[in-house]
Amino acid sequence: MTSLAHGKIIRLSDRLRRITAPNPGLMTGAGTNTYILGNKDIAIVDPGPFDSSGSVSSSAMSSHIDTILDSVGDRIKWVVATHTHLDHSPAVAPIAKATGAQVVGMPPADNLFQDTTFQPNWAMQHDDVIVGDDFHLRAIHTPGHVSNHLCFLLEEEGVLLAGDHVMNGSTVVIVPPSGDMKAYITSLQLLETYPLLKIAPAHGELMSQPLETLRWLVEHRLDREAKVIEKLAVHSSVNLATLVTQVYDDVDVSLHDYAQLSLLAHLIKLEEELRARSVGKGNNQQWQLL
Repeated sequence: MTSLAHGKIIRLSDRLRRITAPNPGLMTGAGTNTYILGNKDIAIVDPGPFDSSGSVSSSAMSSHIDTILDSVGDRIKWVVATHTHLDHSPAVAPIAKATGAQVVGMPPADNLFQDTTFQPNWAMQHDDVIVGDDFHLRAIHTPGHVSNHLCFLLEEEGVLLAGDHVMNGSTVVIVPPSGDMKAYITSLQLLETYPLLKIAPAHGELMSQPLETLRWLVEHRLDREAKVIEKLAVHSSVNLATLVTQVYDDVDVSLHDYAQLSLLAHLIKLEEELRARSVGKGNNQQWQLL
């Protein structure tokens, strides 16, 4: 993943700027990209973590927030979260408090790895549109990474603010129960129907081949699913810890704990489609091919 500069606002177009939060890490890459849209009426998308995340110091995030407020604070009308994971939405509240901006996004569906402090004034639905003086920002409901995930299409420029639905340099971890592999793949296919020119991910640089990227991600997940089926076929029953070493043998073992979450999402999808089943619960749970 590319190394993005912290504390510096980068102009991507006449309507779109980016500043990367100071929360680099294994799951966040260089940090969470905050996007600034518009010139007169400003929308801030994914302002990043704050105290509740535990992943970045208060002083570092205060500096990030201050940079945003010093630049466009008097013009911020909306502060938006693509979803409510702790590296995306906790900084919504201090920006909204400082500016009186409308809080926009979907509320958390559960409290698993979620920012339960996020309380939108506008609980967006699919195809709702934020209308600024020089932009239209269309919400596209894209469940999969998490059930309340939204992507946002900057319609004038064909730029998709993809949140964690698409990342530059890595694939997204799907964490059940809110994470749903079947919904994720369906959401990727939905995005293929929009007139996209670029993808602006929450982690990493702009991506200039959106359709190819989306199709690759679908194929990648389906290829992994085929491998799950292949490995299930050689066992009468098998647990997650064993299966992950076989299905993700191309992934460093240090990442297998995360891979196991996406593996479980694949297995749940297969179970819903009556192609696999689970036997037992908890540490005794085993998986079988039907």
